[in-house]
Amino acid sequence: MEIATFKKYKNGYFTFEFENGEDMIFEEVHPKVLKQYDLKNDESLKGESFQLRFSEVFEDTDEDFVIYRIESLKRL
Repeated sequence: MEIATFKKYKNGYFTFEFENGEDMIFEEVHPKVLKQYDLKNDESLKGESFQLRFSEVFEDTDEDFVIYRIESLKRL
């Protein structure tokens, strides 16, 4: 698990900033996570730090195309 700060949700993309200062954009979030945290609508979650676990999903037709999916979040 890595620590990241939630920055924003816009147009279907979730942006988090990691401790090294790099932003990472996630296209998918596990439904269980979205039930726990309303990242799409809850403005109070912006700027909050989370322990985050994610996976890389490779497209079958194009190995260079990767979707990053949040598998779990735990608010710190």
